[in-house]
Amino acid sequence: MNWEALWLSIKLASLTSVLLLLLGIPLAHWITTSPWRWKFLVEAVVALPIVLPPTVLGFYLLVAFGQKSPLGTFYESIVGTTLPFTFGGLLIASVLYSLPFAVQPLATAFAGVNPRLIQNSWVLGESRWRTFLRIVLPLSRNGIITAFILSFAHTLGEFGVVLMVGGNIPGATRTLSIDLYDQVQALNHRSAAETALFLLILSFLFLSVVTYLNRKQGANGGPDR
Repeated sequence: MNWEALWLSIKLASLTSVLLLLLGIPLAHWITTSPWRWKFLVEAVVALPIVLPPTVLGFYLLVAFGQKSPLGTFYESIVGTTLPFTFGGLLIASVLYSLPFAVQPLATAFAGVNPRLIQNSWVLGESRWRTFLRIVLPLSRNGIITAFILSFAHTLGEFGVVLMVGGNIPGATRTLSIDLYDQVQALNHRSAAETALFLLILSFLFLSVVTYLNRKQGANGGPDR
């Protein structure tokens, strides 16, 4: 087991999951409550990484992060370094690539909250913001946990986007999935089997937790009870 790659993967997955919650909660709530007739286009953009080949997304991110792009030029003028083949670039790419795995569970959880509870809160004089904090978020707890777990697991196992945007730099962008690929290429099958088994067990545990939460929520009659 490459412990350096494991630590980098956990660090990347943790930061990505936290950022996705900060970004995904308001986005999912807007998707759930907005009356805008064209919001399905936003939903399609959010879900695009599910069907888009990772190498295609990685290529466009490389173009967007490049020194000749406005984003790349702006970032380099502030930080002094480029985004491609750095942990920062890898983090941004991971957030974009795992976005639907956070937004969709959150939107499902928000949509499942009984609207009568929200309306009653408004009638009692609570603002929309306080209603969201005191009613919607607590009743969507399982959806928030699911979004975090799926984002973490998806980031931990991603390969194509990581390789395209981050490359294979030890201690900087070499994640556990990239290290597994290197072990197979080097015919180090025993070490590759250990890494693969670790990722398999971890993925199984993550999905078991998500399945348990969903079944528990269904058994309780949904998030509004």
